[in-house]
Amino acid sequence: MSRTVMCRKYKQELPGLAQPPFPGPKGQDVYDNVSQKAWQEWMSHQTMLINEKQLNLMDTGTRVYLGEQMTKFLSGDDYDAAEGYVPPTDDK
Repeated sequence: MSRTVMCRKYKQELPGLAQPPFPGPKGQDVYDNVSQKAWQEWMSHQTMLINEKQLNLMDTGTRVYLGEQMTKFLSGDDYDAAEGYVPPTDDK
């Protein structure tokens, strides 16, 4: 049986992560309060931000920015979207 958490983003009991996504208190907080669904959505959004904004992960400012955006995203606050991003369509 998978463990459940009261998801901070969705405000409901959902399956949680199998382990903290990174070390330290912030990773433990995500593990304790964020659902697997919300974390996967953040990972996709983070990838989009990195790609569309052409962020350099070697830059400390970029990592701080992504940390702030992660906190906003997982808390249900307003967060940045990639300017000009058009989601793919299923048109064949």
